[in-house]
Amino acid sequence: MGGMDITIHASFLPHTDPEASVAFYRDVLGFEIRKDVGYGAMRWITVGPKGQSTSIVLTPPAVDPSITEDERRMIAEMMAKGTYAGLILGAEDVDAVFERLVAGGADVVQEPADQPYGIRDCAFRDPAGNMIRINQL
Repeated sequence: MGGMDITIHASFLPHTDPEASVAFYRDVLGFEIRKDVGYGAMRWITVGPKGQSTSIVLTPPAVDPSITEDERRMIAEMMAKGTYAGLILGAEDVDAVFERLVAGGADVVQEPADQPYGIRDCAFRDPAGNMIRINQL
C-alpha cells in the first residue's frame, strides 16, 4: 500500500479586530499576509511564516448563521480568557522570540521555562485572546 503525502495546509483562529491581528501576526511575529478578503470586521486574513506553505486563517468568530446569540456570547467570553482556540508554534530560540514579543507589546502568559515534560516554551495571547505557545525546536 502506497504512502499518503498529506501536509497541514491551514488552521483557523478567530479574530476580533482585523487591524490589530494583522499588526500582531505581521509586525510582531514576522508572518507574511497571504490573503485578506472581506470587509470591515468581517475579514478572513491568511498569514504564515515566510518560506513555509502552512497558513493560519484568521476568521471572524461565530459567523455561522446557525449559531445562537448565547453561543456567540459564550465564544466571545472564551476567547477573552484564551480558552477558545490556541496554537503551538516552534522556534530555534524561544528566548529571543519571547524578547521580540515583549518588545512588540504581546500579552505575556508565561515567560520561557523548561517544562517537566521535556520542552522549553513560553506563552502569550494574540489580540483576540487566543493562546499561543512557542516551543523550543
